[in-house]
Amino acid sequence: MSDIGLGHFLIVSTMLFFIGVYGFMTRRNMITMLMSVELILNACNINFIAFNKFLFPNQLDGVFFTLFVIAIAAAEAAVAIAIIINLYRNRKSIDAEDADMMRL
Repeated sequence: MSDIGLGHFLIVSTMLFFIGVYGFMTRRNMITMLMSVELILNACNINFIAFNKFLFPNQLDGVFFTLFVIAIAAAEAAVAIAIIINLYRNRKSIDAEDADMMRL
């Protein structure tokens, strides 16, 4: 069995990134759009870890960047879900087209 190389990680990361872009561009549901953004951020995290492992195996720079991105993604998800819940309470819909105004 052969080792997994950098190219394999980059292929998985590229697939995740484009699935996220496709989901963000084609869906109207805000929850689905939020999940697509999370897929894009996870593709970025895979790149950070893969390049750190293959280029600088004795350093943890990629790991620290990944932890920072995960923390930012968690904060972004919390704020986005709060906005979506507020929008649902006011408009009874979570479609992006219905969110043309943030106030009533």
